[in-house]
Amino acid sequence: MAAHPLSSMTGFAREGGALPDGSSFIWELRSVNGRGLDVRLRLPNGFDALESALKEAAGRALKRGNVSATLTVKREERAGARLTPDPAALDQALRIALDLAARIPGCPPPRAEALLTLPGVLRAESVEPDEAEEEAKRATIAAAFARVLEGLVASRRAEGAKLAEILGVLLDEVVALRDLAATEAAGQPALHAARLRDSLAALLEGERRVSEDRLAQEVALLATKSDVREELDRLSAHIAEARRLLASGEAIGRKLDFLTQEFVREANTLCSKSASTALTRIGLELKAAIERLKEQSANVE
Repeated sequence: MAAHPLSSMTGFAREGGALPDGSSFIWELRSVNGRGLDVRLRLPNGFDALESALKEAAGRALKRGNVSATLTVKREERAGARLTPDPAALDQALRIALDLAARIPGCPPPRAEALLTLPGVLRAESVEPDEAEEEAKRATIAAAFARVLEGLVASRRAEGAKLAEILGVLLDEVVALRDLAATEAAGQPALHAARLRDSLAALLEGERRVSEDRLAQEVALLATKSDVREELDRLSAHIAEARRLLASGEAIGRKLDFLTQEFVREANTLCSKSASTALTRIGLELKAAIERLKEQSANVE
């Protein structure tokens, strides 16, 4: 069974078209990272009834991300639309104009065409909407949303393919540093023994000697406390699980986020148990690589 392609939470899609009444529209969908799925619709008046169905469609197609869906409609004036004066607005404008003309000596009376150009005096004659036409418009908008949603899914998958490559490279880097840490950690018991001997020699200044058995016990105790093999083994298991998740695709973002936190835990413990500068340096590089892995994992759906 083929793996489901990895998806990012980042994407963009856009589509425009025409409505049955001659108006034009544009859908724009953008998505960015989010803890869950949050779909926000911006719809013009007259299309609010579609909101619930559109959100349900988005929920079926997407699992995570903050999604902004904006519908812009450019309405066309109907041919032959009649303009009619607003009686109240016209009366008010006329009273003001006549009063002003009376105050100015020699001022001609206000002209009708001048009054009609004032804002609010003329208005388009209201026309009862054609319900069949309105339903056809809503159907056109809903169908276009389904198509642009498919475009957003494709965009997120394209970003996911790039993301999968980046995550694979970062996992390879973590593997290489883990192997270096394992090689360096193999010499920690001998390093502990040498340090303990030097410390005892400086402390005792040759007055008496510590038995080899006692010294071996102390070295064994220090070696146990600084043994990082368990952390390295767990890190290897986490790496294998991360590769399995990436191969499976699907919506693995939450699982991958949790897993990278376990990566961080093992790297921190490795650094705290380190007995050498070299191992500490490798541990710090490992933490930096894991942090980059964690940042990129946050983009996965």
